[in-house]
Amino acid sequence: MLRLVFFGAAFVLSAVASPAVFAAPDDSHSDHAEEAGDSATEAPPAQRPGRHRRSKHTARFSGRVVAEENLRQEPLPPPSGHLVVATQGLKEEADVNIFNEDGSYNIDSLRQVDHILRCRRTEDEKAIDPRLLTLLSHVYDHFGKPLEIISGYRNQRKQSSHHFSGTASDIRISGVSPKKVRAFAETLDTGGMGIGIYPRSQFVHIDVRPAPSFRWVDYSPANSNASEKRPPRGWKRKKLQS
Repeated sequence: MLRLVFFGAAFVLSAVASPAVFAAPDDSHSDHAEEAGDSATEAPPAQRPGRHRRSKHTARFSGRVVAEENLRQEPLPPPSGHLVVATQGLKEEADVNIFNEDGSYNIDSLRQVDHILRCRRTEDEKAIDPRLLTLLSHVYDHFGKPLEIISGYRNQRKQSSHHFSGTASDIRISGVSPKKVRAFAETLDTGGMGIGIYPRSQFVHIDVRPAPSFRWVDYSPANSNASEKRPPRGWKRKKLQS
């Protein structure tokens, strides 16, 4: 009997003295958030079982690299070149054909589109990558409606953004759901495209980039990364338009 009491006490003492072992929390975030370019934010932390309620303060980003076999396999035919782009909130529109009759790019038309896609904050313009404009012409050909430019070139602090390099645009099309715009844009991807959908802000991001292609969904609130979009330090604030 004394022996049982002794072993029982020893067991209790060892349980109290031994520290509990828990898995270390995973505080890593998506390595592709930066690659997504525009407004990509970190992935949400894992939720505990039974808790499905999302915190309104938690950014919700999920993305993936597109496997090569899921890309378009046949070359894209050239689009018509016709492109109608309008600036969100402003009465500015460019209705152009980005091609000459011989299939080369029309420089005057490209400059008109550069103006529409200029930085809204600083009014700076930058040459937009013609490959992006070619894709946007495909989108215009398919839907036959003006593309509302939410954001084009941005002269901003986060210089790794595709917007800063003039290779990205955020668009809406009146009367067309963002899901349909995204679905069609994905059919254009032969490699080297970034396509993201922003359900809360109701727009689609399209960019051209080095392979691999990338897809993402971002439920972040509008302007959740406003600090990254500010003009570079030293820019005269009196020139800001918004």
